[in-house]
Amino acid sequence: MPFLKLRDLSICYHSVGRGEALILIPGFASGAWAWFRQIENLAKDFQVITFDPRGIANSSLGDGETMVSIETIADDIAALLDELKIERANILGISFGGFVAQEFALAYPDKLKKLILACTSFGGANHVAPAWEVQAAFVSTDDLNKQERIRKFIVPAFTPDFYHAHPDVVEQVCQLREQNYVPETVYMQQLESATAFDAEKRVSRIQAETLILTGDTDVVVPCENSRNLARTISNSKLEIIKGGSHMFFIEKAGEFNRIVTNFLEGKSV
Repeated sequence: MPFLKLRDLSICYHSVGRGEALILIPGFASGAWAWFRQIENLAKDFQVITFDPRGIANSSLGDGETMVSIETIADDIAALLDELKIERANILGISFGGFVAQEFALAYPDKLKKLILACTSFGGANHVAPAWEVQAAFVSTDDLNKQERIRKFIVPAFTPDFYHAHPDVVEQVCQLREQNYVPETVYMQQLESATAFDAEKRVSRIQAETLILTGDTDVVVPCENSRNLARTISNSKLEIIKGGSHMFFIEKAGEFNRIVTNFLEGKSV
């Protein structure tokens, strides 16, 4: 696996396929593994670039002063594009990765082609929060990388119907997370950055053509957050996936991949 060297840390990345570049930004405490149902399919039409965010899985954190934040991850993506000599790329971010995607779009508009924001929010005071029990699952770091804790965190993000119909896929997601270590310091810094994120007054500056995707049964980032984004970003289109959970990009991967491909190719989604 190739690495991008940045000062005292390194970012593990992978590039597959040809065509326009498409950067996939994983969600909270996740790495490139999260896209196992997208990479092969999307690489038929695009140069798909995945990565482990700084400090997660195969990417190093560096010394104790190295910070993990939405802004630093967005900067890492810009540096990765420079490393690969890609002038402009399409950007797709899910959940926390959607925060990073918004920050990238605002900080590096000249490097952005099209933007896709999935199951995410502009944060701040008008963020529509999930139920308290869902929030509580994120706060604790006890046994962060242990099986029981991982399943407690991941399983509720799926719909009950999918969980019962496809326990093998849910188990695969849990195992992939277990195999990709997340240090407690990185987890907490991502959490603090996510809690402080507030782009509501800035996202209206995003000029890139934007697709906003959400599932109507998302209990982690309720779909009203996507409606708010669509009302705020003028050059945007909202697609709500019926029966889609927070993990709808896994549950309904075929539909998700088709919508993404059609949007990036300028076709009707």
